[in-house]
Amino acid sequence: MKKTVIISTILMGLLFAQNSKLPDLKMADNNLSFKMIEGYQDYKIVATHFRTDKNELRYILANPIGYNALKEKLKVMPEGSKIVKIGWSVKKMPSFPTALEADEVQRVEYMVKNSKVFNANGDNWGYARFIKKDGKFKAWDKGVNGCISCHSAVKDSDYLFTKLQATF
Repeated sequence: MKKTVIISTILMGLLFAQNSKLPDLKMADNNLSFKMIEGYQDYKIVATHFRTDKNELRYILANPIGYNALKEKLKVMPEGSKIVKIGWSVKKMPSFPTALEADEVQRVEYMVKNSKVFNANGDNWGYARFIKKDGKFKAWDKGVNGCISCHSAVKDSDYLFTKLQATF
């Protein structure tokens, strides 16, 4: 019976890995993979931002660890927190022409809190960025130094620009 359970578990794992919808991409300078956030579509939305410099609507999501920390307004996010940013181009809504709606995904970025792996820059976050170009994602080839320098502007909020947006 134990062998059957073990074999079934291994086969299910292999099947899941082959059916992954995320491309097998890794950031060159820190080895963070796109697959590390498999299932991010089920994370909770914590905020939306509009980047005027990129004309991009961003949905910011958090895994359960990150979401609960944001909800509790913790000053320092706990280990294992993941914050995902999905950047969408925008277009006019055909049914409501004075409104804009998300059109196509342009990028998926994320941060993961792991002080054992990402303490070199002192912020304990690992950063990853995957850009969609010509219909396919690719790992950002300019490295994470841009992420680190930008997020250092919000050092006092544990390097996060995002706070949980209250719905009422």
